[in-house]
Amino acid sequence: MARTNAQKTRLGFFVVLGTALIIIASYLIGNNQSLFSKTFTVTTVFNNVNGLQLGNNVRYSGIVVGTVKGIEMENDSTIRVRMSIEEKMHRHIKKDAIATIGSDGLVGSMIVNIIPGKGASEVVGSGEEIDSYSRIGAEDMLSTLNVTNQNAALLTADLLKVTQSLKNGEGTLGKLLNDTLMAQNLQEIVVNLKYTSVEANSAMKELNSIIEAIDLEESVAGVLLNDSLMAQKMRKTIQNMETSSVAMDSLLQNLNGTVNQMKEGKGTVNLLVKDTLLANQLQRTMDNIEQGTERFNENMEALKHNFLTRRYFKRQEKESRKKE
Repeated sequence: MARTNAQKTRLGFFVVLGTALIIIASYLIGNNQSLFSKTFTVTTVFNNVNGLQLGNNVRYSGIVVGTVKGIEMENDSTIRVRMSIEEKMHRHIKKDAIATIGSDGLVGSMIVNIIPGKGASEVVGSGEEIDSYSRIGAEDMLSTLNVTNQNAALLTADLLKVTQSLKNGEGTLGKLLNDTLMAQNLQEIVVNLKYTSVEANSAMKELNSIIEAIDLEESVAGVLLNDSLMAQKMRKTIQNMETSSVAMDSLLQNLNGTVNQMKEGKGTVNLLVKDTLLANQLQRTMDNIEQGTERFNENMEALKHNFLTRRYFKRQEKESRKKE
């Protein structure tokens, strides 16, 4: 059956319309995925991407500026994420920007948020890496809450044990709570401490009054406190006393040693004290020396009157008188 011109026209119209719709849809999809605009690449490193996938959006200050183009596992704790960002946003993203992973709403897909830096930094280059911040995921929070609940349960059990012990009067605190005699003793101790504090304050006031009554210019205390020369003299005097005490100690030790030797029968002094024969010999020797001295004086007097030596002694007397 031959087609009419109207049918051919209608068919051509639908073909052109469908082609146009396909082109427009492709442009919109490509524009959304940055296929038809200039882009540059920025990378970052995370410890956990929390379900991030290829094609997820990249936002800068809440504005969609690109998509996730690559997720590579470098090692067991490092995941590198490569982002394709529109060229027009290049001048806004600095090297001190920080990348984080979040969610698009409460149950939406994961996205990469780029937070601007606070300092005046340089613009990030294509292919360069920016810092990242890994937020705590829901699983980590649940695990932390579980550990916290377990610790709270253990702490509550311990508190119950402590409370029960206090009720039973166990331990020092339990005795303080239940023993009235100990409470009275503590009260008396507190009263005594207060009394001691009052007495100490009174003593301090008296001491202050004594110090204020001291004449710092005329009294000995004032001289000792203000005169640096006197302080030096006192210091030297004390040092000399220490030196003298050391010397006296050494002398006493030597004297004790001498006395001990005398007690043991050693030395000349012990012989003089105990040996009567030696003492008699010394006495006779001293008597002979005195007699010899008297005879020597007599002989010298005789020489003065001898005619041979008389002139010598007279000359000596004249010279001594001249000197006087």
